[in-house]
Amino acid sequence: MLEQRTLKAVVTTTGVGLHSGIKVTLTLRPAAPDTGIVFRRVDLDPVVELPADPYSVVDTRLCSGLQNGPAKVGTVEHLMSAFSGLGVDNAYVDIDGPEIPILDGSAAPFVFLIHSVGLEEQKTARKFVKVLKPVEVVEGDKWARLEPFEGFLLNFAIHFNHPAIDRSGTEVTIDFAKQSYVREVSRARTFGFMHEVEYMRDNGLARGGSLDNAIVMDEYRVLNADGLRYADEFVKHKVLDAIGDLYLAGHPLLAAYRANKSGHALNNQVLRALLSDESAYAIVSFADDRAVPAPLLRALELQTA
Repeated sequence: MLEQRTLKAVVTTTGVGLHSGIKVTLTLRPAAPDTGIVFRRVDLDPVVELPADPYSVVDTRLCSGLQNGPAKVGTVEHLMSAFSGLGVDNAYVDIDGPEIPILDGSAAPFVFLIHSVGLEEQKTARKFVKVLKPVEVVEGDKWARLEPFEGFLLNFAIHFNHPAIDRSGTEVTIDFAKQSYVREVSRARTFGFMHEVEYMRDNGLARGGSLDNAIVMDEYRVLNADGLRYADEFVKHKVLDAIGDLYLAGHPLLAAYRANKSGHALNNQVLRALLSDESAYAIVSFADDRAVPAPLLRALELQTA
């Protein structure tokens, strides 16, 4: 049986929010089977819980934010991406502020935190959202699509009229039956442009951004002294974001995700479109290991390697 997994112990870190600039403490805690990922605003009285849920996403301006009543938690996508990439089904995420810390701008610090305490299997079958037919959302020349697939594959293309990005790979396919999330995706950082910083800060965004937690470019080049972590880091970060956005479904997907110029808003829309059509998906589990599709089995082997 493919079992659900949670953290073995509690782990804590501190950092600043990318958009709010507010210093926060983040604590990851084990959770019982079928809990899912639940964010908790522990600075509020009473504590407010915000379960990972695509219908709770209310802010997609350069991040994915959740809301329950007046309580919000912003920039959840990098942590959600790490949970997805490492196969964490159940966890509580305690946060004493309005935004998950950006740390280095990638999912790698969250991977480190989770690896530092390890994972334990739970005696309950893991559930998957299996896509049964294609679902697509389109917005001008931007689109995102989910298709049937026996594992988890993402194909993403970006288009920016910028020399540094044009020189990098602008399209990538990641098939987790063949490639490792930790090695191939998790270290890709968020990115932005110097000319956008003033506008974003005037609109309450990027107040905690710096060269320490983002790739920053002027009109011609990358300004970070250490350059890029991957030759195609820009498009890989878009994949990293999409993995986190899609994990808000509440369970891992059995699907191929394909997108052109998509972002948090379209990622959320395609997930909502899928879940609003009961003929487009099924919730499945595998009590018999012999029934596990080969691509999924290989992906799980890479996940725990």
